[in-house]
Amino acid sequence: MDKRFIDIIQLIKYSRINAIKVVNTELINLYWNIGEHISKKIELAEWGDSVVSELAKYIQQNEPDIKGFSDKNLWRMKQFYEIYKGFPNLSTLLREIG
Repeated sequence: MDKRFIDIIQLIKYSRINAIKVVNTELINLYWNIGEHISKKIELAEWGDSVVSELAKYIQQNEPDIKGFSDKNLWRMKQFYEIYKGFPNLSTLLREIG
């Protein structure tokens, strides 16, 4: 490798790592917020269990480019929120470590 360009390569690698961290943090926030929304709707009896399946189908039909939001994954997001909501420091940490 040409030693003249090592600094530039390091800058590129550093920025890529930072970009991945930012994306991961945002995904954790998204999953947390979706899980919270679903959990509260079900808790308040505004939604039944079948609504989560309807939501998954709605996303798939209306936004086919949005992937990863099957009913199983939506339930996992709800579970993620419900497991960690009682640990305020932990939930903050989870968002920061992304």
